[in-house]
Amino acid sequence: MFTIAGVTGHVGSAVADTLLTAGEPVTVLVRRAEAGESWRSKGARVEVLGLGDRARLANVLRASEGFFTLLPTTMDSTDPEGDHRGLADHIAGAVGDSGVPHTVMLSSIGAQHAGGTGPIAYLHHLEGALRATGTTLTALRPTHFQEKIETVLAPAIHEGVYPVFGATDHAVPMIATRDIGAVAAEHLRGRGTDSAVELLLGPSYTEREVAARLGELLGKELNVVALPRESWESTLEESGVSAEFAPVLAQLYDAERDGLLAPTGPARVLPTELDATLKEVLADTA
Repeated sequence: MFTIAGVTGHVGSAVADTLLTAGEPVTVLVRRAEAGESWRSKGARVEVLGLGDRARLANVLRASEGFFTLLPTTMDSTDPEGDHRGLADHIAGAVGDSGVPHTVMLSSIGAQHAGGTGPIAYLHHLEGALRATGTTLTALRPTHFQEKIETVLAPAIHEGVYPVFGATDHAVPMIATRDIGAVAAEHLRGRGTDSAVELLLGPSYTEREVAARLGELLGKELNVVALPRESWESTLEESGVSAEFAPVLAQLYDAERDGLLAPTGPARVLPTELDATLKEVLADTA
């Protein structure tokens, strides 16, 4: 049995779907019972619990041979450090209590750094906490998600604006989340015995190229607007990010600018091109 967290999101759902398609037994974790109905219809076992419930999570993991986990980002947190590191400790505590032999974690490019990377520093903390439990840890460190386009759809569709935090003409690898999910499922099915870190990359694009491709699909030319650094935090707050978390998220964009998130070392390059993801996102939006 494999236990999968994050199935209401892009990556976790891709992991669970891949495993179920392969005929593997799967337990999915959801916070609301109604979110589990579609998974139950696919043949998954459903457990309604939060990742912060250490005792119940450990109990589920005792029957699992592999666990896929991530660290949810709480955009409205008023105590980002305490909330995210605390949740990471609960997850790692449950892994240690349960003795689950293999954990595959969705981490991030840049997670080798203990700080200076905004919320990625919380993933660094979770990686370390999981390793300390004795589980075999496969830490997947992907670069930017292609699906991040979802965050700019509203201004693109309604105002013809494509806002950018940072550089507009610097090409960076962007990865489709379904590709990450397939890799995570591959590692789970491989029943890993040695802890490892895997860097995952996708095809590279500039933000201006992304805007042009999105504009073509929308049938309009988008105005690419590079937001000045002094407006980042206020812009984030206007979008619903808490005043306490906005500086943390802005630091992520600073880290990108300063090269802390540049790929280093061997990496697996995954194939899905941006156009396919853009079409899927727009179809889902419609």
